[in-house]
Amino acid sequence: MSHTLVLLRHAHAEGWAASDADRALAPHGVDAAGRVAAWLREQGIQPEVALVSAAVRTQQTWMTVAADAGWTVVPVIDAGLYTASPDSALDTIRLTDESVGTLLVLGHNPTIHYLAQILCDGQGDPAAETELLSGFAPASVAVLEVDVPWARLSEGYGRLRAVRPGES
Repeated sequence: MSHTLVLLRHAHAEGWAASDADRALAPHGVDAAGRVAAWLREQGIQPEVALVSAAVRTQQTWMTVAADAGWTVVPVIDAGLYTASPDSALDTIRLTDESVGTLLVLGHNPTIHYLAQILCDGQGDPAAETELLSGFAPASVAVLEVDVPWARLSEGYGRLRAVRPGES
């Protein structure tokens, strides 16, 4: 069974709040999240499950993207994704039920970018591979095709289908 994994970095956030986890999206971050939604619609992405970090900026990114994309998926707010290392984020992804065809993970850098890089098998779209190497600004998205069960997902098991560069 083939799966689709969508790795999304939150949109641009305000520079200050009472705590880092409380930082809200900046106005241009909200606009960027709307453009992410349009791009995901163009790609035909319809997640069945969304894992979203508990930080305010990731939840706001989700709310904007989901509303603008017309998705009705109720996200799983995962407090662990806020400080997750790439290994622990990958462990969380591996817990996904095998019936889920498209999984979206919305989190933070450097974890999301690093995950996209290590999961790539090097056989994906060359332009997307080059784009992924150039960085992963806020509101960046990587879409990977995965041909192994979620529980077996590991380095080099994803074919990069597309990358949407973010906006600083």
